[in-house]
Amino acid sequence: MNDASKTAATTSMKGGGYYSQSTRGAKDTIDNAKGMLLEAVAALPDGGSGPVRIADFGAADGGTSKQAVHNTIQAVRARWPGRQVQITYTDLASNDWSQVFKMVQGLDGSDHTYWAPGTGVFVQGIGIGFHHQLLPDATLDLGFSATAMHYVSERPCLIHGHVHHVGAVGEELSAFDRQAALDWERILLARAAELRPGGRLVIISFGKDEQGRYLGNTGGVNMFDTFDLHWRALCDEGVISAEEYDAATFAQVYRTPEQFTAPLKDETSAVHKAGLRLVSARTGLTKCPYREAFLASDDISPPVFARSYVPTLRSWSETVFANALSTDRAPEERAEIVDAFYQRYEDMVADNPDGHAMDYIHSYLAIEKV
Repeated sequence: MNDASKTAATTSMKGGGYYSQSTRGAKDTIDNAKGMLLEAVAALPDGGSGPVRIADFGAADGGTSKQAVHNTIQAVRARWPGRQVQITYTDLASNDWSQVFKMVQGLDGSDHTYWAPGTGVFVQGIGIGFHHQLLPDATLDLGFSATAMHYVSERPCLIHGHVHHVGAVGEELSAFDRQAALDWERILLARAAELRPGGRLVIISFGKDEQGRYLGNTGGVNMFDTFDLHWRALCDEGVISAEEYDAATFAQVYRTPEQFTAPLKDETSAVHKAGLRLVSARTGLTKCPYREAFLASDDISPPVFARSYVPTLRSWSETVFANALSTDRAPEERAEIVDAFYQRYEDMVADNPDGHAMDYIHSYLAIEKV
């Protein structure tokens, strides 16, 4: 598989704080899991005087999880007042790391800043994907990840006829399913190596629920089909080539609850033998905050809703479409095509907002290292 297929080479969140500012739903999802993190802290084994080590895997700019990290540190301090705390943020090398450290220090103007000199809280970043072991053996107390582990480490193939796994068929669908199963095992084995005995994982991942719903497909207009509609139109009109159309293949798979929990329940699996055990699992829907605000207010017109809604889609999807365009094109031309693509989506929503919403569907997993 060549380097162009690697997720690290094709995917990143939009930088400059844009991701946190435009993804209120992601923060709402993390806030909804506050209890899981506090329960994890309460379940950690007593003993030792060293630092309590916490990691946020796939943190993007750190803004959506900032309040959750703040609350988790408070819970640690309430239980062990004298112990130091180490926070590790992990994401791809292409991540906007400067924004992470601005956010941690409150230099971006955000609240719930938890770091200050002399407080015994230490922060570090790791610019390597979470499909690999990132921390030394048995050094992690609490691992956390939200809205990140639906990414596969590489695209096993390009999807012809759609932009996402949810629209794939035949061998292309099977190839992505195989890649997802392999990567999920790799992720869990890496975390098993990192965790101390008694350590916990809290993973909140995009997936499919028991009704077959997934991100942007909860009964209204299907978001990924709409992406494909507008990207295909650009191809049909000759704005982009057929190769560029195909290259916009998301490196994502939305696993079912059964796929998430299988290696944790199977006593013969490598994951089970590595000591990971499922504590709890559930699915949950988080309503699109932009859609909810639109429905609740007579003062928000369809165009205003469209202008607030489409940036949240763009914050995490833009690099997929931008990187699909040939590097033979001038940067300005590529930017114009991507802008036109999202403008078409915005115009569609503004013209008829019915059914447009990016409701979140997540699997919530609590896992223990025995």
